[in-house]
Amino acid sequence: MTNDTSRPLTLRDVSEASGVSEMTVSRVLRNRGDVSQATREKVLEAAKALGYVPNKIAGALASQRVNLVAVIIPSLRNMVFPEVMSGISKVLEETELQPVVGVTDYMPEKEERVLYEMLSWRPSGVIIAGLEHTDASRAMLKASGIPVVEVMDTDGKPIDSAVGISHRRAGREMAKAILKQGYERIGFMGTKMPLDHRARKRFEGFTEALAKEGVEVVDQEFYSGGSALAKGREMTEAMLSRDPELDFLYYSNDMIAAGGMLHLLDKGIDIPGEIGLAGFNGVELLQGLPRQLATMDACRTEIGTRAAQIIAARVENPDIELDKIVELTPTIAFGDTLKRR
Repeated sequence: MTNDTSRPLTLRDVSEASGVSEMTVSRVLRNRGDVSQATREKVLEAAKALGYVPNKIAGALASQRVNLVAVIIPSLRNMVFPEVMSGISKVLEETELQPVVGVTDYMPEKEERVLYEMLSWRPSGVIIAGLEHTDASRAMLKASGIPVVEVMDTDGKPIDSAVGISHRRAGREMAKAILKQGYERIGFMGTKMPLDHRARKRFEGFTEALAKEGVEVVDQEFYSGGSALAKGREMTEAMLSRDPELDFLYYSNDMIAAGGMLHLLDKGIDIPGEIGLAGFNGVELLQGLPRQLATMDACRTEIGTRAAQIIAARVENPDIELDKIVELTPTIAFGDTLKRR
């Protein structure tokens, strides 16, 4: 069954797809009445495949929409996303729209549950981090009939529209900068890639650019958990104990890079003469460190701003023509840890 994405799905769509009556579909989705387990599973499977989400405000509003924008992000502890939120909030405060935040902890199944709940309140738009989602989440977003903006990443095909940077390009550009400064024995440290798709894409771009110049990452280490200074110290010490000849350390984010820097300074190692360092994100909090860390700005506030502008414009005029993909360009800050020739 195909769905006209300009028309929200109804009970009738689920009824036709599952082969049972609309009344039975309603009972299953409201968890009311006496319905056999086989029928219940058939209805739930059809609803999930279609991306149908019950309407919790049915009959309450003439428009069947509320002035809320669902903003779904992986974490509130990661300093990246509050800056995205500030860009969103600044734009929406000039409209009647209000952002409402859901957190997924980088878990696809949790994102699915959060999205289901938020869509059931019929928001006016969705801003959601990343381009990778479960099949059920993608179906819900496609069937929602509202503007959807996927943020942070442009390496892929968006469901509706996307605002972000190319993380593969960011990785390639950092690799080129490191090689240009004469570094050759490079170690990489970052988050475990299955859950952090954007870090994975940066690593892929990074290793691809190195390979073109005949260079390989000498050592690599991945961890799960938050971006902690302590974790950066720990991984850096372990990596250098394995290979003391490394001359550059590239980290998937600034926080673990800062931890690595503090370890090296404690050991009296010359930065960047003996070892160079670079992170990612351009976190302002780290500007008070003894050395200015080389990093790359991820355009976080602008991403939030541009995403909210798209939502606001399309709520105002659903037929407005806008770019499907807005790709921003991050820049490298060399700081004190990536020497220049």
